[in-house]
Amino acid sequence: MLKVEHVTKYYGEHLAVKDLNFTVSDGEIFGLLGVNGAGKTTTFRMITGLLDKTEGSITFNGKKVDYNVTDQIGFLTEERSLLTKLTVLEQAKFYGGLKGLTESEIETRLDYLLERLEIKDYKTRKIKELSKGNQQKVQFIMAIINKPKLLILDEPFSGLDPINIELFKSLILELKSEGTSIIFSSHRMDHVEYFCESLVILVKGNTVLSGNLSEIKEKYRKKNIRVVGDLNKSEIENIKGVLKVEESSSEYIISIEDKSVVENVFKYISKCKNITKFVVEEPTLNEIFIEKVGASYEK
Repeated sequence: MLKVEHVTKYYGEHLAVKDLNFTVSDGEIFGLLGVNGAGKTTTFRMITGLLDKTEGSITFNGKKVDYNVTDQIGFLTEERSLLTKLTVLEQAKFYGGLKGLTESEIETRLDYLLERLEIKDYKTRKIKELSKGNQQKVQFIMAIINKPKLLILDEPFSGLDPINIELFKSLILELKSEGTSIIFSSHRMDHVEYFCESLVILVKGNTVLSGNLSEIKEKYRKKNIRVVGDLNKSEIENIKGVLKVEESSSEYIISIEDKSVVENVFKYISKCKNITKFVVEEPTLNEIFIEKVGASYEK
């Protein structure tokens, strides 16, 4: 288990992260979100021991993160960090060696991961000869070559097409099932919703939202109702508690203040013709993120 407790980081007089708190259990995927400059990269570097914190405590399985535990950590950075003149095998031997693996262990693990990511023919190819997407696959392999107990994934799907994203997802879930604690960061909120049960959103180093994602959605006031059928948009907009009504080619999306408004909307809809869909849904994480981050920047 990773514990981040009351962590603060200053660069001189600049406050980068303020009183950050979260835990990531074994086999949990935790979301750390924020726009550029929010403090995510600083947090990652403090967790991995690359940066000293100003205040607070960071422990992994009860121990301070130092060279005694870094062999158990994997870090996929947003920036490409490969030695492009090396072959994939040479890169793996370099990274694996840093993690204390034998050459036999490295090659066995590499062959497995190349097979899973469908690039087994690239084992002896130089990294600079590979496409950006395949370089991202290699970078991912380097982050998990040691079967890490703690894995940080910063924009892991960068440069990947939908088919290869599915390959990555499969491996991430495999690591989760094996008990790896994973911190996941992405600007794609649909990916965060797919993986994460709990999360923290940072703005300028401050925590503006944290907790279990399901509970956050339940507490978040705004809900959406999706309706397919013949109805009058202006009449729905006049129902108390309806915030707005958007009309697409196939359905109406009715945004409401909270669940108490559903009954009144349903009473109106039940009188309309050709209703084939009436679904009350929670707001997306993307909507919550935009509102929380936007509100914080306006302060």
